[in-house]
Amino acid sequence: MKTPSSLEALISALRCLPGVGPKSAQRMAYHLLQRDRQGALQLARSLDHAVESVRHCAKCNNFSEEEICALCASSRRETGVLCVVEMPADLLVMEQAQCFRGMYFVLMGRLSPLDGVGARELPLDRLVKRAQELQGEVILATNFTVEGEATAHYLATLLRAHGIKVSRIARGLPVGGELEHVDSGTLAQAVLERRAVIE
Repeated sequence: MKTPSSLEALISALRCLPGVGPKSAQRMAYHLLQRDRQGALQLARSLDHAVESVRHCAKCNNFSEEEICALCASSRRETGVLCVVEMPADLLVMEQAQCFRGMYFVLMGRLSPLDGVGARELPLDRLVKRAQELQGEVILATNFTVEGEATAHYLATLLRAHGIKVSRIARGLPVGGELEHVDSGTLAQAVLERRAVIE
């Protein structure tokens, strides 16, 4: 039996989502058409609207509907420090933790040669320009993966070459964590990055 071409097109389109293979895409398409046509229409409209209206903030590179996002436009942010994160989700986590009140720059990725992402695929010129505008410290808050570490190392070298002060977020034991439940890599890093006890 031949699948209708419009259904084939929908299944193929759904495969662009990360982690969605042919079977998952087929299940999603069947669900939307058989059980939730209203949801399918809402999804289509929302996706169309987002693609048309969402762009990158001219300052931090995060997603925004305006030229300058609300966070960058806020007068309550500290302008002497810039935190570099990989993705918008990382920025949201930082904001939810309420541990940082400065400015951000979102790379929208990380160096990953196996995935075809090199320095040219990241907005590094914009990052350097933004860091020079703020004339302060840049905190590298990329993930502690192989790719995240490589990205942090590359960025540190690049920014220092422009005379910009660079630091890296620390690694270590989680709050409330117990030594017997921590992996050896995290424990070793916590020992290496130990601090003096202040009286």
